[in-house]
Amino acid sequence: MKCSVFRSSLKDYTYIYLRDGHDFSDLPASLIKIFGEPELVMTLNLTPERKLAYEDVRQVISSLEESGYHLQMPPQEDATGLLELPEKKETLL
Repeated sequence: MKCSVFRSSLKDYTYIYLRDGHDFSDLPASLIKIFGEPELVMTLNLTPERKLAYEDVRQVISSLEESGYHLQMPPQEDATGLLELPEKKETLL
C-alpha cells in the first residue's frame, strides 16, 4: 500500500501516514487544526513485512485501509537514546 508520511509543524515527533489518493482535506478538522502545516518526510510502499521504527506496520496498514490515515504520536520513551525527547512531567492527581 502506497502512502506519504508527513511531520507536524506544531507537535514534535508527531506524524501522519496518508494513504495514496487521500489528502489533508479528508482528515477530521480537529486533527488538521492541532497538526498544523504538514511537512512531507517521505513516501513509502507498506507491506506486512516492512519494518517501521516506532509503529506496527500492520496497524498502520489497517488504519490506512479503514480511514485513509494513521496518526503516529510521540514515543513515550526512547529505548535507543537517539531521540532528544522532552523529559516527562509528573502530574498530580
